[in-house]
Amino acid sequence: MSFPQHRPRRLRHTPAVRRLARETHLVPSQLVLPLFVREGIADPVPISSMPGVHQHTLDSLRAAAADAATAGLGGVMLFGVPAVRDAVGSGADDPRGILNVATEALVAEVGDALVVQTDLCLDEFTDHGHCGVLDARGGVDNDATLERYAAMALAQARAGSGMLGLSGMMDGQVAHVRAALDAEGFTDTLLLAYSAKYAGAFYGPFREAVDSQLTGDRRTYQLDPGNGREGVREALLDVDEGADVVMVKPALPYLDVLADVRAAVDVPVWAYQVSGEYAMVEAAAANGWIDRRRAIEESLVSIRRAGADAILTYWAAEAARWLRADL
Repeated sequence: MSFPQHRPRRLRHTPAVRRLARETHLVPSQLVLPLFVREGIADPVPISSMPGVHQHTLDSLRAAAADAATAGLGGVMLFGVPAVRDAVGSGADDPRGILNVATEALVAEVGDALVVQTDLCLDEFTDHGHCGVLDARGGVDNDATLERYAAMALAQARAGSGMLGLSGMMDGQVAHVRAALDAEGFTDTLLLAYSAKYAGAFYGPFREAVDSQLTGDRRTYQLDPGNGREGVREALLDVDEGADVVMVKPALPYLDVLADVRAAVDVPVWAYQVSGEYAMVEAAAANGWIDRRRAIEESLVSIRRAGADAILTYWAAEAARWLRADL
């Protein structure tokens, strides 16, 4: 009987050896918590399709951000849910609009402890739910939308946002926003480009979270799920236009794109573990079909292993507490 010459199992023999040999590590500072703040509510509102996630009041938002800071997270990403919407998303660049007011509040609360980031997109603020202004035929007008993004960027920068998350997938958005910020002296404001954002099926719970008014779909500006090389091209264009960080969204269905983007660019690459990914794990765990904690940890490690330097995830604070407890 012959025996194997190579025995890789030696590196798996004990928990201590497995820890020592582990190739991919996750720490709290690599996690960013998305937060929703809704105008006109007296108490936090649970999001039915995302157990444990809420639309916050300003007070509960402050508390959630303080908890994120205590957990050692890298940052929070804010999404605003306004009480009134219109065709051009006027509330997005209103200094007293809910997102900008919330940004000011969080910068004052936790701005020294983590990076306060803001979603720069019109979909939460428009009465049609698209990420830009519409033309006479009902399509999204790319260049007119860029002007709205510039105004929104300046409002968010004035409110104190440290990083603007350009998630609208308009051509030229990074260059246009960067120029507007620099012209007003906001040269240190970071730009996070949602470069490879796919028009997939995993956003449903998010649309409940922001009370989306979307009619139709976003396939004319978000990426086709079958296109991997196009995601890399978008990331390269955004880096050339001045993006400080690029992102792949969703995460788990596009780990191949994430790995390719990581290999192609020399700036940080992030990934967004989106609402549908969250909801699937929570639903399966609630039914007893999977081990909830192990599934969450495995999903996060897989995103890191594929090349993400940081991850936006609704489990950020909870996962960070697990990680700190395991040290």
